[in-house]
Amino acid sequence: MRATDIIEKKRDGDELTTEEIRWFVTGYTRDEIPDYQAAAWLMAVYLRGMSRRETLDLTTAMAESGDQLDLSPVIDYAVDKHSTGGVGDKVSLVVLPLVAAAGVPVAKMSGRGLGFSGGTLDKLESIAGYRVQLSEDEIMQQVRAHGIVLCGQTRQLAPADAKIYALRDVTGTVPSLPLIASSIMSKKLAAGANAIVLDVKVGMGAFMQRVEDARVLAQIMVDIGAGAGREMVALISDMNQPLGHAVGNALEVREAINMLRGDGPADLRDHCLAVGGHMLRLGRRDTGSRALEDAMAELEALMDSGEGFYKFREMVQSQGGNVAMVDDPGKLPRAGLMGEVPAAEGGYVTQINALLVAQAALELGAGRAQKTDPVDPAVGVVVHRKVGDQVAVGDIMFTIHANDEHSLGRARERLARAPVFRSREPEPMPMFYDTITASVGG
Repeated sequence: MRATDIIEKKRDGDELTTEEIRWFVTGYTRDEIPDYQAAAWLMAVYLRGMSRRETLDLTTAMAESGDQLDLSPVIDYAVDKHSTGGVGDKVSLVVLPLVAAAGVPVAKMSGRGLGFSGGTLDKLESIAGYRVQLSEDEIMQQVRAHGIVLCGQTRQLAPADAKIYALRDVTGTVPSLPLIASSIMSKKLAAGANAIVLDVKVGMGAFMQRVEDARVLAQIMVDIGAGAGREMVALISDMNQPLGHAVGNALEVREAINMLRGDGPADLRDHCLAVGGHMLRLGRRDTGSRALEDAMAELEALMDSGEGFYKFREMVQSQGGNVAMVDDPGKLPRAGLMGEVPAAEGGYVTQINALLVAQAALELGAGRAQKTDPVDPAVGVVVHRKVGDQVAVGDIMFTIHANDEHSLGRARERLARAPVFRSREPEPMPMFYDTITASVGG
């Protein structure tokens, strides 16, 4: 085979064979195909798209480009979750301990944040000593001993995706749905999951702005998973306003800990129970008509009793983290400066622009514009009012946690533009727009 022939075939809108896709992915991973040819191929895929079969073949080829984790010695039926990224999304920190406390072991590999989307690993590293890089043996030992592990991706897991992702970032091919879906799902398949719950965000603070586009992406990923023999659930969830109140690494860890103690924002609570309920149902392979409702009720009880908190504490301690910061979240990193943003108008809050809140947090140093940028764990934004709340002029809308006056000022300017007020009470914002499922052989 020749790379040029495969590039031209896709450029002309023809469907690539399984062998051609596998050959190209393998060759690029081994540095046998240069970046300029891979870039041309990515642009052809971006412009021409891929069929369902091609997308599954691409995902499988990337998943099989490196090591594949086999969790069966420690987890009979492994359930994983993935969020496409949002603002204030600390769901994994809450859901995984709850599901594990319910007796379903979980092993999740998460990533770091890039751009306005926060990363679970960055949040966890707010806890002094917490080890996010574990070997495969350590992952297995952690699950066997504690029933839970939350760590970073091993270096040899789906290496083709790492190369292709980096190239997409500099070639204008990031928005391609087949490439997005294969990137996400290749890592999930390689990580050993038998069932996967996808949290596909849509709105101002998400990559997908329209529900229709989010639904298409979710369907592609569900089809990939089902085609690879996985049970799949995809939730289309709203990201027009931040989830919960806290946006920023240590602030989000603090909110997650409070949530696990039964005290947290209602929207975060309901979101976590829905995602966790699907994970618990899949993990137990429960197909009963009330399976989801029963699972959510069970997780809510574990949250209110504190059992989820104790499982989170156990995980932190076993991965080297300072549990004193879990027992007393006030010991987590704190910013040196505080600033407030009052409401400029009175009325009902009809919008909290999640993207502007995320950009303000990024200005403060809570995220990174490039992969090499450092992250300040202490800084961020607390959102005090949500859509539907009634406020008066001067009521505090946001509290800014900063470590320098310049970034505090820039963040204040962005946050002043984030809320929209109206005289009429708005309709409640939906938490979820749709649920897409697929069963193996279904």
